[in-house]
Parts: sequence; structure tokens; C-alpha cells
Amino acid sequence: MERDSGWKSDHLSTVEKDTNGEVLWVWCYPSTTATLRNLLLRKCCLTDENKLLHPFVFGQYRRTWFYITTVEVPDSSVLKKVTHFSIVLTAKDFNPEKYAAFTRILCRMYLKHGSPVKMMESYIAVLTKGICHSEENGSFLSKDFDARKAYLAGSIKDIVSQFGMETVILHTALMLKKRIVVYHPKIEAVQEFTRTLPALVWHRQDWTILHSYVHLDADELEALQMCPGYVAGFVDLEVSNRSDLYDVFVNLADSEITIAPPAKEAMTMGKLHKEIGQLIVQSAEDPEKSDSQVIQDISLKTKEIFTNLAPFSEVSGDGEKRVLNYEALKQRRLPPATENFLYHLAAAEQMLKI
Repeated sequence: MERDSGWKSDHLSTVEKDTNGEVLWVWCYPSTTATLRNLLLRKCCLTDENKLLHPFVFGQYRRTWFYITTVEVPDSSVLKKVTHFSIVLTAKDFNPEKYAAFTRILCRMYLKHGSPVKMMESYIAVLTKGICHSEENGSFLSKDFDARKAYLAGSIKDIVSQFGMETVILHTALMLKKRIVVYHPKIEAVQEFTRTLPALVWHRQDWTILHSYVHLDADELEALQMCPGYVAGFVDLEVSNRSDLYDVFVNLADSEITIAPPAKEAMTMGKLHKEIGQLIVQSAEDPEKSDSQVIQDISLKTKEIFTNLAPFSEVSGDGEKRVLNYEALKQRRLPPATENFLYHLAAAEQMLKI
């Protein structure tokens, strides 16, 4: 049933902040674990000391995506003694636009009725049929929100206009499946930037590497460190002192990219990187080109790199996959930085002989 509807959400809950400033987990369907509940309370801005309201946040924890919409309760609402509330959804897929649209509908229902019953009906309708009717206007259709659209929603052009040629550091780190940590004090800036980065390696179409909203809490960091490579977003500058968490550190607020010393050897830049960097900048600065065309240009260049790797790979003994013939690579006498990059790329693609 769930597959037919195109709906991959598996949990819905409501968190309220009352007039005494207390934050309460008031309702959920179905039940959830204490660990996940604590994590979601941490992510929902109602527990924040600084009182800043974040209308929508999203992120990932152990392959579960969370989407949280928070609203202030107007005096006219039937919800008395409640100042703010958050609608929390968890799901198996990355699609911020889809879940933001749906949680906004649920928020309006909750403001109007003050009870989870109507929300529950809509949630079940989308779960089983992929559609629910909004009380104000039209319908919410799950299939209107294609995963590919979510992948293309960020702006590569914005990244290049901020970092220019240094964008190639990000491209290289992603190609080599390195650990990228992004810091900015504003969660909205962190999410917009981090969600776009996996598009630099479009051939993989892998957004599971994205952890757009991470706190420096032991359980979250443990989950993160189990991932071989990732893009992780933080709003706490303290993360800059946690060099065990990153190969590349992006201080978005200061427009600075730093490569951690242990990663410098694998990330040595050469003629090939300069070529890639120039292509990225040239494409992104072309006013005629859309973001998706820039992604396409970068993707074609990436395919070219894999074509360059092909002559140095051979079918492994068991015939299962291609592995790198390191001797053949060395014999080509490529520039050291290019040889180094291709070797580390083969390692990232699990093409090294065991």
C-alpha cells in the first residue's frame, strides 16, 4: 500500500510549547524510541534557549530523515495555553519540499481544530492513497514531488559564486568520499548549502551522505562516524575544534575552506583539478545556464575522469568487478597529483585489490 502511494513517511508527532515555556511531546503515531524522541526534541527549535523560530528544518539520523515545521499560535486559534507547536515527520526518503508542503497543511489543520484527529486522517489518506485534500485550497499529491526535483533544488551557482575555484576542493572531497563538515550559525544557510553538495557528484545520485543538521551530541556523532564519507552541517562553531570529524571544514560564515592535515596527501591538487575547477567556474558563471545544466557539465567532466581510469582497471580474479592495476597506472607516468588522485578515486570506488 505504502509503495503505491509513493509515500515513505513512517512517523508523525506533535510537540507543543505552553504559556509556561514548557515543551511537551503531546502526541505521536505510531510510537517511537526514546532515543529518536530525544533527538527530535533537540532538533525542534522549541527547546532552544535562544528563542529563535525556525519554520522548517530537516536532517538525517541513522538512515531516517526528519522534517520539522514549527509555527507560532495566533490568539484566534482554538489552541489555548499553547504558544508554539511543531509537526514532526520521519521518513525513508530525502524530499524537503514534499514534507514541508505536507506539514504546513497539517499545521493549518491543528491550528483550526486543536486536535490530532484531522491530521491523522490526512496522514493515513496520503499513506494509503498518496493524496489528501487541504481544507483551504486544492489537494496535496505525493507524486507531485519527484525525488530528482529534490536533488536539483539547491543552487550550485550560489556555491561557485561564494567559493570560485575552491569549489574544486569540495568536488574532489566528494569524489574521494571524504568527510565534509559545514558550519554556519544559521541553520537555514547550513541546510541550503549542504543539500546542494551531493549534486557535485551527480553520477552517484546519493543523498544518504547528507546529514544537514547535526548536534555535537554523543549518539549523533557516533552515528555520523559510522559513515565512510559524508556532508554534515553544524550551527555550533565548537565543531571546528573537532578535527576527528572532518577531512574538509567549510566555514560558510567566513567563506573559508580548510583541508585537515591528514587528508592533504589524498587531496593534493594538480593540473587535472585546475581543469575541473575552471570548468566548474566557467559553467556556473554562464548566465545562460541553469543550475541543472551546470550539474550536467560537471557530471560529464566526472565521467571523463572515470574514462581516464578505465585503462588502468581490469576484471578481478573472481570476475565480479573491476579493480585497479596499479602497475599500469604507474607506467603511464602521469603528473604525480593526477596519479595520486586516480589512485585515491579507485580506493573510494572500492577498486583496490584486497
